[in-house]
Amino acid sequence: MSRARLVVLRLVATAMLVTLLGRLWFLQVVNGDAYVRAAADVRIRSVALPPTRGPILDVNGRPLVTNNTRPVVTVDAVALAHQPDGGRAVLTRLGEALGQPYRQIAEKVRLCEEAVPKPCWQGSPYEPIPVARDVSVPVALQISERQQDFPGVRTELRPIRVYPHGAAAAHTLGYVQGVQGRDGLEATYDRDLAGRPGRRDVAVDNTGKVTRTIREDPPVPGDTLVTSLDSRIQAVSEQALARALAGSGGSSGAAVVLESATGRVVALAGRPAYDPAVWTDGVTAREYRALPLLSQAVQGEWAPGSTWKVASAAAAASAGYGLGATYDCPPGYTVGDRVFRNFGSADLGLMTMHGALVQSCDTIFYRLADQLWQRGSDALERTARGFGFGRPTGVDLPGEAAGAVPDAAAKKAYWRATRAESCRRASKGYPELADRARAAYLTAIARENCRGGGVWRGGDAANLSIGQGGVLVTPLQLARAYAAVANGGTLHNPRVGLKVVRPDGTAVRTITPPAAGRLPATAATLRFIRQALTQVPRTGTAEGAFKGFPFAKIAVAGKTGTAESFGRRDTSWFASFAPDPAYTVVVVLSEGGRGAEGAAPAARAIWEGILGLRERR
Repeated sequence: MSRARLVVLRLVATAMLVTLLGRLWFLQVVNGDAYVRAAADVRIRSVALPPTRGPILDVNGRPLVTNNTRPVVTVDAVALAHQPDGGRAVLTRLGEALGQPYRQIAEKVRLCEEAVPKPCWQGSPYEPIPVARDVSVPVALQISERQQDFPGVRTELRPIRVYPHGAAAAHTLGYVQGVQGRDGLEATYDRDLAGRPGRRDVAVDNTGKVTRTIREDPPVPGDTLVTSLDSRIQAVSEQALARALAGSGGSSGAAVVLESATGRVVALAGRPAYDPAVWTDGVTAREYRALPLLSQAVQGEWAPGSTWKVASAAAAASAGYGLGATYDCPPGYTVGDRVFRNFGSADLGLMTMHGALVQSCDTIFYRLADQLWQRGSDALERTARGFGFGRPTGVDLPGEAAGAVPDAAAKKAYWRATRAESCRRASKGYPELADRARAAYLTAIARENCRGGGVWRGGDAANLSIGQGGVLVTPLQLARAYAAVANGGTLHNPRVGLKVVRPDGTAVRTITPPAAGRLPATAATLRFIRQALTQVPRTGTAEGAFKGFPFAKIAVAGKTGTAESFGRRDTSWFASFAPDPAYTVVVVLSEGGRGAEGAAPAARAIWEGILGLRERR
């Protein structure tokens, strides 16, 4: 190569190097800040892609909760935020198209923050927020074709939760908000039902606007939850409860059906209830406040009245009282300076503990409680806790109430917390009460509490012995205790879930109710109690409610309960069990009146429904 050509090559190489260096200087020095800002303005956001949620089935494979693909109108909260007015005009136009006021839709799409009241959107702001379902074709086309008027609004086919039985077992099943189960089985078994979400990675600019999709992984559908609920018995229980509340004028109530031997839940009915489909397209603040979200069967607490006496009878036996001994059942029994009376001041004469349970004599239990108190015995409280009262049952449902078993320590703590109010009432009384006799009684109690120091007295023990005086149970707690009496003494942690099954039909796991302990009663004591309760619907306090019942087909045993409630009508109870089918059925009616007149007929209707289903099968 000639020397001249080498010179030319060197010049060319030098020129290219100078050009490259110049360009680098321009990019890094002159426009460097701009590129740094542009790079910083690009963010990657991951949006979860919800999978198809697994269905919930009853014990026979009938759907309790399933999915259906329907047209759903959704709103992109980020897109709305980019509107000059924050999306108000868009939502107003959308409301006009859907026939909903602006405020109603705005409440559905507001994002949950610390100062934002419920209801609000609890999912990601990058997820489409459903605001309406089952929209008509003309409305769907109007929204789709006029995107300039509805930026951030879409109409798409989406799987939504469908509840074939409406409000039946609503609190047990729960609901879904966003992509997460929020209550009931939907919450407890959310990990199984939810499946595995997919993921879409999107690029957004510094204003949060999505610029492109970077990556997308499809979701995996959820598993199926098979429950021990029998939808037919659930329907029978719902109908019986509704009729009983309507007939008695009760305000709320519950019915529980358990498998006595296993602790599996067959039915949980509660009123008032609601259709969980209301959550599908969001609820307004007014709708949210009106929803009866309390599960009466699991979270409702009432004084159990005489249904509690099975625990008191077991306590008496453990303390050395002969169950076959003879006791007097006078109209009243005096504890301290107060007379505690039988229902209606009935004088039932001499009877054994068998008769005390069958005829529901209060004064026999008052005397036993007073004598135990004088001896310094805590047999009543200890036995009640051994029956599972005063603590949650451990059911596979969220938010379970614990109930209450009052004792000396609890009374002392309550006295300390309420002493100031008691002393105020002791001085001023209860002038707001129209019932002057009731006001005088409460004033006397307030005076005693003001100066009494929260001392556990014989009267407290007497009230405890008949399921009053601060005793509280849930219907599920009472059903579990009676199931244990029926099965020979085993307390179970109840379970609604039976098994989890993959979409291909293979089993993931079986759910077995664990044993939680044994009743603090001998086999002979439990046998005695079962024999006594067998007579309650035949010759005892529930005889009228069960007149003509086919005991030869289902040998139902049970106990009525009537509990006083301050300022309200009595709470009505009936707790029962049978050997075949080996179920336990408990019904409670708040403000339902006497147990024999409200809850017992409802329980009979459930047993007759169970019998009818068995005979048809």
